[in-house]
Amino acid sequence: MANKSANVSVRVAPEIKQQAEAVLEKLGLPVSVLIDTLYRQIIYTGGVPYPLTVPKLPTRDTMSEKEFDAMMEQGYSQAAAGEGIELDAAFSELRKGIGHGIRS
Repeated sequence: MANKSANVSVRVAPEIKQQAEAVLEKLGLPVSVLIDTLYRQIIYTGGVPYPLTVPKLPTRDTMSEKEFDAMMEQGYSQAAAGEGIELDAAFSELRKGIGHGIRS
């Protein structure tokens, strides 16, 4: 009799795992079903079934002088109104958002 299942072992950052599993739980979708579905889509499509791209973030080189000035004015206005956060807090939020990719 052929095996009816195989194990898949992966390592992910604990906070990423928790966040993803919380979403799957709300959807009523077990992780094993999601992985099985992903594997099937890889087979059906002959590749990863969604685009893997790096988002293009605006840089000074890609902005016009007017766009850059507007962005700087908005930032200055927010800072003057006390709408900013401390630098350490900002980096802490960035680290949480991207997982373990940044080390202090």
